[in-house]
Amino acid sequence: MYIVSACLVGVKCKYDGGDNEVPQLKKLVAGGKALPLCPEQLGGLTTPRDAAEICNGSGPEVLLKRARVLTRGGKDVSREFIRGAREVARLCDLTGASVAILKENSPSCGSSFIYDGSFQGGLVPGEGVTTALLRQKGIQVFDENSWEKALIPVSGKKKGGRKNDCDHHA
Repeated sequence: MYIVSACLVGVKCKYDGGDNEVPQLKKLVAGGKALPLCPEQLGGLTTPRDAAEICNGSGPEVLLKRARVLTRGGKDVSREFIRGAREVARLCDLTGASVAILKENSPSCGSSFIYDGSFQGGLVPGEGVTTALLRQKGIQVFDENSWEKALIPVSGKKKGGRKNDCDHHA
């Protein structure tokens, strides 16, 4: 069983009410091989919702409360992101999923890059809150561009992220 970001299989759960559908991933769900989840919805956020980005760090720092997830308007939604990540991890345990295919660049699901916290579209190396928690629990995470690697055994190494900044929220 795989976990897959719900937006990648056509569920309209992106912050703006859209999706990022990848038809091949939708087939995994239809075949009963993947469970679609949206960490942000599982954390209690609505759709649509204000865009959010991690400020002054990456997912691991949010989990340690050393960085925050803020909306464009400056609202701290870190608690919801952490709650959603924990729920995805719990569902991985329940289903026996050891692999997740998540949306790159997302503050929840990014596996190699996340938005830089400026709300200008810039990216920095790093991982989202859900990805960070899943990797801490030994779950392999792939993005929508590398998901085919999830179908074969992989021993990937976690990439560290560089700090990003949110000076506009200071």
